[in-house]
Amino acid sequence: MAETTNPASEAATRAAEEGAFYHEAALNAAWTGSRLAIGSLSFLFGAFAFAYFYLFSSNGHGMWLPSSTRIPSNHYGEAVTGLIVVSAVIQTVGLQLIKGGKKGPWFISAVVALVFGLAAVALQIVQLLNLPFQPGQSGFASVYVGFYPVALTVWLGAMVWLEILVARSRHIPDIFFVEQPPTYVQTYEVQRFQSALSAFTVVWNYLAIVTFIFWLLFYVR
Repeated sequence: MAETTNPASEAATRAAEEGAFYHEAALNAAWTGSRLAIGSLSFLFGAFAFAYFYLFSSNGHGMWLPSSTRIPSNHYGEAVTGLIVVSAVIQTVGLQLIKGGKKGPWFISAVVALVFGLAAVALQIVQLLNLPFQPGQSGFASVYVGFYPVALTVWLGAMVWLEILVARSRHIPDIFFVEQPPTYVQTYEVQRFQSALSAFTVVWNYLAIVTFIFWLLFYVR
C-alpha cells in the first residue's frame, strides 16, 4: 500500500525549518555584525590616533601645542568620559540581569545607561561650542576638533540603538525571560532580542574604552 503524506503537515514542517534557519542566521548576524562594527570603528578612530602621534612626534615648527593653544577644560572631559564609562558598566550589569530573567531591573538599568549616554552627548556638544581655540590653530586643536565630533556622532548612534532595544523590550512579557515562551515565534523573538542586546553591550563597552583612551591622550598625556 502506497505511503501517503499530508501536504499541510509537510508545509508546516518546511516552514518551521525555514524559520529556524533564518532565526539562526539572525543570531549569527548580530554577533558578526557587532564585531565588524568594532573593526570598522577601530580603523576610524585609529586614523585619529595616528594623526595624534604623528603630529605630536614631528611637532613641525613647534605647532603641535604652542603657548597660544589652551587645553579645553578637563571638567568637561572628565564628566563626558565618566558618564560614558559608567553607562557602559551599568549596561553590562543590566545584561547579566536580563540573562538571569530579571527584565524589570534590566529595564531600569538600560534607561539609566541611556540617560547617562545622552547626557555625555549633550555635554560634549556644549564643550565643542565653547572651545578655547580655533580648529586649525595647532596640531592638537586639529586632532581634537576632528575626533570629538566624530565620536559624538557614534555615541549618539549607539544611544539610538539602545533606545530601540528598550522600546522592543516593552512588547516582550517579563515571564518570557523566566520561562519558555509557548510558541517558537515568541522564543525566537526573545533570543533575537537578547542577541541584539549582547551585541550592543559589546560595542558600547568598546566605545567606552576608546573614549577613555582619547581622554588620556587629550587631557592627561
